[in-house]
Amino acid sequence: MGDQFPALSPKHTSFIEAQKMFFVATAAATGRINVSPKGMDSLRVVSPDKIAWVNLTGSGNETAGHVQSAPRMTLMFVSFTTVPLILRVYGTATAYHHRDAQWSELASLLPDYSSARQIFSVAVEMVQESCGFSVPYYDYAGERSTLAKWAKRQSKADIEEFWAKHNTATIDGIPTHIEQKNLDKDAT
Repeated sequence: MGDQFPALSPKHTSFIEAQKMFFVATAAATGRINVSPKGMDSLRVVSPDKIAWVNLTGSGNETAGHVQSAPRMTLMFVSFTTVPLILRVYGTATAYHHRDAQWSELASLLPDYSSARQIFSVAVEMVQESCGFSVPYYDYAGERSTLAKWAKRQSKADIEEFWAKHNTATIDGIPTHIEQKNLDKDAT
């Protein structure tokens, strides 16, 4: 078992800020467990006991549905370069949508992405370091521009229509509570 800490240290924060990618794991009480890779400039350490990250539009929305049902979340950061380290942050997450009062405050911490669909605030409960001795080396070649190019071609209405079609429930049928007005339109 790796070393455990009650909150993020300055060393942990520096490590997180140096990573180009992180992983998010969530699960509802039943159904599938989800692990999602995340990239781009989408995460901020707010304090030793709080992380915020923006969830951009994608083909699924498992994380949001799971957090509505069971707010447990694990964030994992892995060094693929010189220092062999895996850092897991265990916590309780809350999903915020554009309509929520907390959105503006959290969004001010992150880049303004037109495809942002939720911001997750994670209350850190435990941080665990493990060795990462078997993790291979990888070189960072750059960000993919595919999502940004897609989002640039979409209007706000187009993105909301995409959410209504593809992001209102998990693959196990758990509601994600994405932009309620889209759900209301479908009901009328």
